[in-house]
Amino acid sequence: MLEPTAPKYKQLKEQILAWIVKGEFQPNEKLPSENEMSKLFGLSRQTVRQALGDLEQEGWLYREQGKGTFVALQSAPAGRHGISGYGGVTIGMITTHISDYIFPTIVRGVESKVREKGARLLLASTDNEKEKERQSLESMLREPLSGLIIEPTRSAEGNPNFNFFLALEAMNIPYIMLNERYSDVDAPCLRVDDELGGYRAAQYLIAMGHIRIAGFFKTDDFQGVHRMRGFVRAHREAGLAIEPQLLLRYRTEEKASKPGEALAALLRRSSADRPTALVCYNDELAVRMLDVVRLAGLAVPEQLSIVGFDDATLATATETKLTTLAHPKSAMGEDAVEMLVGLMDKPVGGATTVADKVYEPILMERDSVCPPLQH
Repeated sequence: MLEPTAPKYKQLKEQILAWIVKGEFQPNEKLPSENEMSKLFGLSRQTVRQALGDLEQEGWLYREQGKGTFVALQSAPAGRHGISGYGGVTIGMITTHISDYIFPTIVRGVESKVREKGARLLLASTDNEKEKERQSLESMLREPLSGLIIEPTRSAEGNPNFNFFLALEAMNIPYIMLNERYSDVDAPCLRVDDELGGYRAAQYLIAMGHIRIAGFFKTDDFQGVHRMRGFVRAHREAGLAIEPQLLLRYRTEEKASKPGEALAALLRRSSADRPTALVCYNDELAVRMLDVVRLAGLAVPEQLSIVGFDDATLATATETKLTTLAHPKSAMGEDAVEMLVGLMDKPVGGATTVADKVYEPILMERDSVCPPLQH
């Protein structure tokens, strides 16, 4: 039954829209009859007819005399593909965050390019939660969406919202992914070569003479998994074994406590046994680790060298400027819009294969690394 929180015909509209955006009814598939919906939801036929009529006017449904009501082939505005101008075009963007860390810079890159195209931008954030991603996708699919840019939420933990991506394809709405993609989704992706970044970070420290290097990686997304792989590969190629306690994996909900506690424990070791260098999943963690090192009464880089990742603004906002790997940020946002527009310009049903755009991670050498002290 529908919840009595809105007019009954609007509640029914929401339910039918949910069927469509979740892919439970495909384009050109027939919906239950008015009589069947009346019985299913305990509504009058007039209420059902009003809901269906609204959805037909909005382009979600069409009727065939004597046959019934069907899901429309295209639920977003006609002319989505093959357009020469972008007035009236709506581009959606879903990221894990909007106002935190490097995400404002990525969003600004998207906004500037969308504005240049004369299009409209819809923003949503998942706060790195799968349920909020579901809500964001469902909300986007109820808009007159022309294309979608999405950063997957905890990409290494699977894709419970797969049906929404099927719905995007069924509705001929092109979409691309930022930073990573889900393993079960075939969409163009703009990403940093994270494995190469993790490799270069560790290789740089090894070349400096460090042999006890700790690595802290958030592994509920593929960025962290790949950065960790590069870190391990650099050690393997250098013939260095990694002590298990020096490689810490953590999840998003653990980031505020687990890494700091683990580093504090490592720094309580004797000077001969503790790590001399640290590779962090990102600059946010690296900056937090600076405080842990200070509390331990040690100095960066003299007693612990630190390498971050992403070259965020905060990497140079601390007293010790962080050595880090650069993330393209604004350029990635701009490139994402260009890639998406290229897909939007392709005719419906035409070939839409687009190669990924992979950015090289450049090492930014600053003040947080030096050769290890000799004991």
